[in-house]
Amino acid sequence: MPKYKELTILIAEDDDGHAELIMSGLKESGICNDLIRFVDGKQTWDFISGNGKNMGLDKNKSYLLLLDINMPKMNGIEVLELIKGNEDFKNLPVMMLTTTDDPREVDKCYALGCNIYVTKPVDFLKFAETLKRLGLFIQVVKV
Repeated sequence: MPKYKELTILIAEDDDGHAELIMSGLKESGICNDLIRFVDGKQTWDFISGNGKNMGLDKNKSYLLLLDINMPKMNGIEVLELIKGNEDFKNLPVMMLTTTDDPREVDKCYALGCNIYVTKPVDFLKFAETLKRLGLFIQVVKV
């Protein structure tokens, strides 16, 4: 029987309200994995790459990144480019989770290597339902 690595979910979201909804929505759908939140793209990249105080990703864990596009200091597309352009991190699963539904940005994210692109609905109830589905998706896939 294969041994599965512990999965940590990284959430790059600058909006406090959206971040809280994402985290509570995942927990409500049964996700009990560790969640680590970042408030901007630079903080996200620093954690992943090991820049600054962090030592980088733990090789004994698996990670899934939920990545917003519109963030300060470094936007989500820039973070995605750095991740997918780096041999050490290119296999990190990245789920774009953003309010942006511009087809050009969707296409660009897929071209850069994102695994899935989910648009956050503006309506609170629809957003909550999207998060429940996201949680179920994570459970089914078992990254």
